[in-house]
Amino acid sequence: MILDPLTPPAPGPAVLEELTALYASNHEFHTLSGDFPDPHDIRPDQVAAALSQEWEQPGTEILLARSFGRLIGIAVTLAHHPDPADPDPWIGLLMVDASLHGQGHGRRLAALVEDRFRADGRTAVRLAVLAGHHKALAFWTALGYQVVDHREDLQRRRPCAVLRKELATP
Repeated sequence: MILDPLTPPAPGPAVLEELTALYASNHEFHTLSGDFPDPHDIRPDQVAAALSQEWEQPGTEILLARSFGRLIGIAVTLAHHPDPADPDPWIGLLMVDASLHGQGHGRRLAALVEDRFRADGRTAVRLAVLAGHHKALAFWTALGYQVVDHREDLQRRRPCAVLRKELATP
């Protein structure tokens, strides 16, 4: 798996088509998140708008995960949380094509993101899991993340569990 940074302002049509298929494959998550009006009909213009919104946050990096030339996942990271009291970088989104769930791609993508943070000298990472997203909570806790807080997300005021993981030197 390789990580390919996506740079603003917008992906080209072929990449946007790949991203739309990736997002659309995860309709269960999007039903829970409410990020799209119809989680069973996610469209390229909606994905492009979501990516633009991500880039509005300073220090955001969007990473495309590819394996054998195929887009299999995406990770959105934040160098700094908008709360200045929070010193850790964040994983804002980590999504793998739903047809590939359970094959280890999510674990590998998470490890590559953690490696990037380690290379930047970061010692921990945080993320938020939406309340009720039991599969995601199980995934992240299996990777060593621990719940450190419960609060609403900043954008939509949805209840979340905040998880944190110390990034030990390998």
